[in-house]
Amino acid sequence: MIQRIYSILVDNTSGALNRIAGLFSRRGYNIDSLTVGVTADPKYSRMTIVTTSDDELELDQIGRQLAKLVDVRDIKVLKSGQSVNRELILVKVKTDKEQRRDLIELANIFRAKIVDVGTNSTIVELTGTENKLNAFLRLLDDYEILELARTGITGLSRGMDDVRYL
Repeated sequence: MIQRIYSILVDNTSGALNRIAGLFSRRGYNIDSLTVGVTADPKYSRMTIVTTSDDELELDQIGRQLAKLVDVRDIKVLKSGQSVNRELILVKVKTDKEQRRDLIELANIFRAKIVDVGTNSTIVELTGTENKLNAFLRLLDDYEILELARTGITGLSRGMDDVRYL
């Protein structure tokens, strides 16, 4: 499977997300992850869409179809090594006093933050690459995960070469 990360600058209007997600739905493409947020200019939002396919031509076709949408102002493929990609997870873990101590040590190794401590649970916030987050989650096998929230990948290309001014 080939993974492709699209960074899409779109008009910040109602329905833009629906039209873009609809393109994937109509064509039978899967969205592995989707993040959206307003940019420094409130007229635009940036979408980061992660999709996978066995066929590189299909991924190229997705990019061409996205570029045709009226809401899309710019589209980039975020390539490994040429972009910075991050993801955020919040994990609520069932803990007693001893487990909490061990969990805090584990969180420190990964530069995670403890954002909430309850009598029987602890919430950990971790930001990083998909691989880093997956490694952290694998090490939580000895704990009971009560809840997990994951944002999906977001990213920007490195440098100034492909910055688009509107």
